[in-house]
Amino acid sequence: MSIYLRRAAVMGLAFARGILAHEHHDDNIPEGAVISPEPIITRSRWHVPVQTLGAILAIVGYFLGHAHGGRQFAPNIHASFATVLMLLLSVQVVLGIYLKLHLEKGFHARVRRYFVLSHGTLGKVMPVVSWVQMLFGGITALGFCREDHLGQCLAHFIMGSAFIGYGIVLTILLLVGQLWLRRTGRSQEFFDSLLIAAWGCVNTFTEHRWGGPWVKNDLQHTSMGIVWWCAGLLGVWLSRKRDGRPKRNLIPAMVILITGWAMSAHPQSSKLSTHVHSVFGYTLMAAGAARVVEIAFILRDKGSVDEEGKGDEARFLFMGATEEQMALLSGAHVSHVSYILILYSVAFLLFLFVLTLLHLYASYAWPLEPVLATKDGLDERDGGPIANGHIDRRMRDAEEFELEGLMSDDDDSPGLKHSQNT
Repeated sequence: MSIYLRRAAVMGLAFARGILAHEHHDDNIPEGAVISPEPIITRSRWHVPVQTLGAILAIVGYFLGHAHGGRQFAPNIHASFATVLMLLLSVQVVLGIYLKLHLEKGFHARVRRYFVLSHGTLGKVMPVVSWVQMLFGGITALGFCREDHLGQCLAHFIMGSAFIGYGIVLTILLLVGQLWLRRTGRSQEFFDSLLIAAWGCVNTFTEHRWGGPWVKNDLQHTSMGIVWWCAGLLGVWLSRKRDGRPKRNLIPAMVILITGWAMSAHPQSSKLSTHVHSVFGYTLMAAGAARVVEIAFILRDKGSVDEEGKGDEARFLFMGATEEQMALLSGAHVSHVSYILILYSVAFLLFLFVLTLLHLYASYAWPLEPVLATKDGLDERDGGPIANGHIDRRMRDAEEFELEGLMSDDDDSPGLKHSQNT
């Protein structure tokens, strides 16, 4: 066992050395300028220790998984995917060390940009594949998703994970991606509707084995897919005005409401499963209703100012409602109330974790700018309110860019135009 730890320490130190020496590239800085037009990631003092600790834990965990003398498992996806993860980690370390060498002549000059792209892509993919591996670990430990349960298990975990990921992406767009959203010339509902339409097509043709008999909830699953792609296409069409400007619409919110209603009445084989699906549906309906109120009554077609993630609880409920999970809980005499509260707790913690990471990124990338306050607590330079004597000017400018062009036709009045010009 000691030889494994020594190997892990050596690899960890090599990884740390590569990260410590790695610098951000200046490929995107225009000639004659000192900064790039795009946001660049500011290196935190925690970058090196966190990356080093993560690499060491991954390496030690990999060896421990093959050296323990406890339970034995049949060939499974968790063990197979671990090798893929370690390969990705190794490639990421090697690319980082290579880029630090700054070999920029001859052949290296031609391939360097591809290595930079690969290095960045691997860094973005790693959280996704790590999440998948954690799910594989739980599935393997409990012996789920085998034989006839494979199809239903895949549907719950894939769809639940996909929408958790999409909720995180929307949160990123809301907090640090307003400028990007404006550059696309699209509203948030365009991307929501596009995803809804795409997933509806998948559900329409995968929830039933075509050519075979219609069993259990095949018809309801398939009809739900049809509603999704029909409504998604309508939402895409309504996401732009006649002059091409982005426009908010209620179609994604209505889809969430309808899906919640359908899930609340989704027939199940056990009482526990019925209760879990009912709460899942109610949660979706609450999220859809909140979005309708936000767009129609609070923002009135302006850019979103709330924080996404209010549907994360529903996605965890969906992932935790497979047949095998319900059978396990019923056998352990766990009530649906206890189980649902635990899933809500996990969802809240995940959302807190995402917001914490985004806050750390924004704090280093866009630090608060001190301003002078008047007696009224306003920024004396532009009359805007401030908090604690500071204002995040770049974030405020990004919000202004997002709101511009997302105004409703009713707001384009002469009085409003006059106030904007002044």
